[in-house]
Amino acid sequence: MKLLVLDAGHCLNLALARLAHRRSDTELVIEPGLNIDAALLREVAPAAVIIPPLSAPMEIEPAAVVAHGEGVDACLAACRETDTPLVWCVSDQLYQDGFETPIDEHVIPAPRDESLRRLIAIGDRIRAGHPRHLIVRLGPLFALEGGHAWLSGVIDSLVSGEEVRAAQDVIFCPTAADAVAMALVGMLHQLTCGSSAWGAYHLAGTEPVSAYTFTTMVRTQLSTRLEGLGEQIELGEVKALKHHHDQPLRRVLNCRRVLEAFGVHQKPWRLEVGRLLDEWCQARRASRLDEEGGTTP
Repeated sequence: MKLLVLDAGHCLNLALARLAHRRSDTELVIEPGLNIDAALLREVAPAAVIIPPLSAPMEIEPAAVVAHGEGVDACLAACRETDTPLVWCVSDQLYQDGFETPIDEHVIPAPRDESLRRLIAIGDRIRAGHPRHLIVRLGPLFALEGGHAWLSGVIDSLVSGEEVRAAQDVIFCPTAADAVAMALVGMLHQLTCGSSAWGAYHLAGTEPVSAYTFTTMVRTQLSTRLEGLGEQIELGEVKALKHHHDQPLRRVLNCRRVLEAFGVHQKPWRLEVGRLLDEWCQARRASRLDEEGGTTP
């Protein structure tokens, strides 16, 4: 199965590349941007085009959100002309005001922000005019490398002694980029083998948590691991922010449908964070040994 993945350098793309390297049944072709055309699709002939999510669209310039939307529109036009399946991953922030209960797939986001509404309109066009599509709404992605990796930035700031500010009253489900990559490849293999379960799905880690609690947990586990390496580092502090003074804003995605349709289970974000911190520490230890002229066992 050959996949055309856009937006090179995104943490999800790097996760897909790592996964494809371990598999013999999946090939990736990666393009730097989103503005592809039908000629490229005819040349590459992918089983699907994958667009990684625009991370934190509520927190960036509206012009960047609009530019992303224009790129997705161009992809949609090319996919419709060539009848190529389209996979568009989007941020849970499109549910701008959240919900008190877990959000089901049939609930279409209705943000107040004008630039976010433009993304919703694109989703409407995909659903109405391109039957072979996946719109995958994701919880906040984390990884050790790549664009929008989140966890890598938290680690770098803490190790540098910088204060990390994180919201205490926004509840969501952090999602490992590696877990998303595994899920997408599994879903697409089933679809290319005859499944007709196209449509919108939610995919997120288990256990709702605030950004503050997530970051605090990362700091605690990082401190423990650094002590195990024999390093005494004064990590930066985590400062809690409050944006919603009446009650927390909850963006918890109900991921039942992706389990029922594809057998994809949610992965606990705590286990994924622990695994990534172990990898980070192993790389740090190997780097120190190289500097000291030693070798890893």
